Amino acid sequence: MDRLITVLDALIADPEALRVVVIFVVAGTFVVFGLGLGYIFLAATDPIRRRLGSTRQTTKAAEKGRTLVFINTMMGPVSRYILPQKEIDRSKISARMVHAGFRSPTAIQTYYSIKIVAAIVLPVLFLFSARWFPQLSSGRELVGALVMSAAGLGIPSMVLDRLLEKRLKKLRQGFPDALDMLVVCVEAGLGLSQAIQRVADELTVSHPELAMELALVNAEIRAGVDRVVSLKNLANRTGLDDIKGLVSLLVQTLRFGTSVAESLRVYSEEFRDMRTQRAEEEAAKMATKLIFPLIFFMFPGFFVIAIGPAVIGLIQVFGSLE
Repeated sequence: MDRLITVLDALIADPEALRVVVIFVVAGTFVVFGLGLGYIFLAATDPIRRRLGSTRQTTKAAEKGRTLVFINTMMGPVSRYILPQKEIDRSKISARMVHAGFRSPTAIQTYYSIKIVAAIVLPVLFLFSARWFPQLSSGRELVGALVMSAAGLGIPSMVLDRLLEKRLKKLRQGFPDALDMLVVCVEAGLGLSQAIQRVADELTVSHPELAMELALVNAEIRAGVDRVVSLKNLANRTGLDDIKGLVSLLVQTLRFGTSVAESLRVYSEEFRDMRTQRAEEEAAKMATKLIFPLIFFMFPGFFVIAIGPAVIGLIQVFGSLE
């Protein structure tokens, strides 16, 4: 360590040597940065690495599934006692889980098992960490444990709501493209099932969530499920009002034997008008939303600039009078 300090002192005393060292350090930094970028590029474009990456992701998904199975096995007997007893409440929770993308038969049990585990683990962690804070009294520790337990019960619900909103947003973003492509495919002469499958294939990259739902509709039809039932299942799985309107239109069209292409064309035009109205409504709300930022952020600065010099002048005048 003393030798290192001696070398640094010598470098500081010799500006030319210090300049050379700085140049080498900067050059080495750029070389390491370039090698890192090259490694990242090769890792992204190498098919073998991508294949290994997909294998690792599959392995992680399997491990996650085994973890959930273990949680269900351990907490299953307890979670049954806190599951909603009313069928209406269970249906609401089940609908939320399905809309968020969780279709497993044990999804509700897993959800409540996670809530139980979080409500137990978080207070234990809090009490364990409270040993490093001796100033906390027993009453405060108890209150903190109760707060952490309540947080453990509430956080899974908040996460579920967040996932549900995120998935609905993705479905809502992909629906206009899917509707336009469906109209084009049907008007080109494809049947409804073939058109749905073609749209699902085309949306696999841009909107995978909606593509998976449409592919599932076609898979149910091929498995022998009635088209009306499979379309209603689509509306129930997504929970999106736009898709519910499309499903209602298709069900009525199939029931009364009217032209699917003409019905889709009319609905597409109505949906486009509805999107325009939504955009105009959001634009009309913008003026109201800008009131508070203007009052609290822009107006104070404006008044300081406009009135500030006059106030400073008055202060100087009254100060000179004294």
